[in-house]
Amino acid sequence: MVIRWVVSVFVALFLGVFLDGRNTISDVDDTQQHQASFSIDFNWKIPTVLFGMIVDDHHVVEDKVKRNQFLSDIMREHNVPVKLINQVAALPRQVFDTRRIVPDKKYTVISTTDSLRIPKAFVYEPNAIDYIVFQFGDSLRVDVCQRDVTLVEKTIAGVINSSLSQTINEMGISHELTNKFVDIFAWQVDFQRLQRGDHFKLIYEEQQVEGRPIGIKQIKGIYFNHFTSGYYAIPFDQGNGLDYFDEEGKSLRKALLKYPIEFTRISSRYSGNRFHPVQKVWKPHLGTDFAAPEGTPIRSVGDGIVEEAQYKSNNGNYVKIRHNSTYTTQYLHMSKIAQGIKPGTRVKQGQWIGNVGSTGLATGPHVCYRFWKNGVQVDALRVELPPSEPIVPEFKSAFEEAKADVIMQLNAIPGPFPNTFAASF
Repeated sequence: MVIRWVVSVFVALFLGVFLDGRNTISDVDDTQQHQASFSIDFNWKIPTVLFGMIVDDHHVVEDKVKRNQFLSDIMREHNVPVKLINQVAALPRQVFDTRRIVPDKKYTVISTTDSLRIPKAFVYEPNAIDYIVFQFGDSLRVDVCQRDVTLVEKTIAGVINSSLSQTINEMGISHELTNKFVDIFAWQVDFQRLQRGDHFKLIYEEQQVEGRPIGIKQIKGIYFNHFTSGYYAIPFDQGNGLDYFDEEGKSLRKALLKYPIEFTRISSRYSGNRFHPVQKVWKPHLGTDFAAPEGTPIRSVGDGIVEEAQYKSNNGNYVKIRHNSTYTTQYLHMSKIAQGIKPGTRVKQGQWIGNVGSTGLATGPHVCYRFWKNGVQVDALRVELPPSEPIVPEFKSAFEEAKADVIMQLNAIPGPFPNTFAASF
């Protein structure tokens, strides 16, 4: 009888007969019936996985690289053997360049839970997508990995109540999206002089990793109403890369970017007679000052060749770039000049050339942006620049289709203002 009961139990287990966490197994003979019941609890624990490794029963430390800290310093702090640290240092640069470790970037150390804290793996994340896994054992194993990036189309609509900056903060719009928006319309709209009631709608693609936004892929359409005038931005590629056009097919892009840094406050405009805050005298101010926090990246407004990159008592650290035979620009008071920026260096539009500072004759952190046209200093914000190529005849039909689609999508975005879009032109 006992043997038959045990056999019945094991048969029930293998068949998975679980009712409300209880199994009832019966055994019947010719004279009597015996019923046995018992409960089985399964506390299956879902394993914790980080970077493809199960880290249960391991000690996990997450931190960020500190300023002037080397990779070897971090590994030594976490008991990585010298032999393995040397192997990391000897890795080919195309696999991992230990000199390119950057402050404030995240790293993770996985080690044993005992008092020895023997390291099992080290993971460095240079950005939200890439991560490098160093697995330690008798020898070093290195895996260069990437997270999957998902593109999510989003829309947004807003009304300017005071300033663009305040509206951005109130709506939770990312600075990256704002800067792309401003760069597209920079030569059509004076974003320093918006008025209450200006409104906009835009469509954009957001990059996400594991459900978290990490950046903006591109803007897919904008309508901006400024001083009761409507401005459209229609993305289209004529074979030379994506560009933005108005509803008539004219390019919104000029030969040079309008701003040398991401959108910020203008603290002093170009003037023929300004009271100098340091020298305490009235004199011309042949530049535009953009106030920004110390260290803010400064970008070249266009392709060109560096003519000067040095320090002078009045200018502080500065860079001067010749873009072509007509236009030259200069960027003053940098806290530092970017590595590799020196006379003769060729730079691209938008390339980092230095950081905002207050070197030279400056009362606070800002960049003084100067502009020459045909050798004469002019107001950089008022100069007339030639636009890029408009829609050419062979692409006119395709552009009209793309424009109609974008306008239809913009019209479908709900907003706190009347719909003023036209279905066609």
